[in-house]
Amino acid sequence: MPPELARIIAFEHGFARRRAGRVVEVPGGFAVLNDRYPGSYDDNRLIVRPPGPPGTPAAPPAGEVLRVADEVLASRAHRYVCVDDDTLGAAYAPAFAAAGYTHDVNLIMVFRGTPPVDPPAADHLTLEELLPVLRHDWRELLPDAGESVVEGLARRVAERLRGADVVQFRGVRDADGRIAARADLYAHDGVAQIESVHTGTRHRGRGHARTLMTALLADAAGNDPIFLVADDADWPKDFYRRLGFEPLARTHSFLRT
Repeated sequence: MPPELARIIAFEHGFARRRAGRVVEVPGGFAVLNDRYPGSYDDNRLIVRPPGPPGTPAAPPAGEVLRVADEVLASRAHRYVCVDDDTLGAAYAPAFAAAGYTHDVNLIMVFRGTPPVDPPAADHLTLEELLPVLRHDWRELLPDAGESVVEGLARRVAERLRGADVVQFRGVRDADGRIAARADLYAHDGVAQIESVHTGTRHRGRGHARTLMTALLADAAGNDPIFLVADDADWPKDFYRRLGFEPLARTHSFLRT
């Protein structure tokens, strides 16, 4: 595995472990669980590590991963498995499809551009400022969800504060002072991640996301690498390319609800 990718995977695994309520070690990976938010996929999942170098234990077969997912996530209504290796994830896909899982491919993208000079400002958002925005956004995305579900999805963001040395919630506002676009910035041991980039429906197409990303890239300057994760099948990856991000690797996720 290239050293840059190894650092990113280590960052992601460390972030997941530090924010977890509980960590369960399993052959080939680990599970993270959070009893406060049992319905949160990201807080309750099985993570399969990339295979090690020759001479280390082989990756578990797909059937074993499926069995372990059923075991460690037995108290959850979902099964969510993340595989941090492209070849391994593609090899698992047929077995997971047969077991009723949906499959997504994610793209790790690394910033190769020049950090912005004299960037625009982005506000630091407190949890109190962020929570109403998250509630609104989740109600739009899941109009049939009950208020308890929406509240849990919004409040779980607080768990991220344990994930890295630097965890910031950032936003840019419209002319009326409303938060138009938001994102998270994480940094730990010289690696930075931009995550959860979102523009409100009423604010799209007005450049707010570009303003926000420009500010975050300036703030993250000095970290190496600076990365984000995008859906390989969706358009935002093209937006990130225009900002100077380039694809580095693919990972896979499998979900059954």
